[in-house]
Amino acid sequence: MRVLVVEDERLLADAIATGLRREAMAVDVVYDGAAAWERAGVNDYDVVVLDRDLPAMPGDEVCRLIVGSGAATRILMLTAASDVADRVSGLSLGADDYLGKPFAFAELVARVRALGRRSVVPVPPILERSGLRLDPARREVTRDGRPVALSPKEFAVLEVLLRADGTAVTAERLLEKAWDENADPFTNVVRVTVMTLRKRLGDPPIVLTVPGAGYRIA
Repeated sequence: MRVLVVEDERLLADAIATGLRREAMAVDVVYDGAAAWERAGVNDYDVVVLDRDLPAMPGDEVCRLIVGSGAATRILMLTAASDVADRVSGLSLGADDYLGKPFAFAELVARVRALGRRSVVPVPPILERSGLRLDPARREVTRDGRPVALSPKEFAVLEVLLRADGTAVTAERLLEKAWDENADPFTNVVRVTVMTLRKRLGDPPIVLTVPGAGYRIA
């Protein structure tokens, strides 16, 4: 899952990003509304965690622009203004969810994952294919009932492949969805991660290479 965190309180923004990365999400961070709109126009985000009170461009305007662009991106407004009128106002702008500060981080993660399942096409909370079972909320993977321990990046790559439901996913798409904007597109990091993922999942190989098209789950 690719997430953009937009929050002008830098310590809070960085803490949210760190926590979401530990949940195997690819996270970019910006600290003002203008930068948020710029990034949203460049990257394909599943979810934007958006503060309303931002410098350079208000969060409400960022929300309007993203919704007006027709993007499938889901928006979670994260703000100290959390009374009923504020929630109604935020949702009327096109936001998909609203979470007031202070908040429990576990609830933030659950809401981001729920919104991520609704981006583009609905995705079931448990992903299963060919004996593989991935539970995003519990960060658990099993193959034929056997637990498989994965690194956060391996978990993220497997989640993207399972979401594709057997269709091929390009290396570029994996880089876009499982890494943040600091990843070097000219490295072999995707190939190396897929290799280690195959080893951890065991035999027979279940992550297949599709020549000229990328990778898929058998």
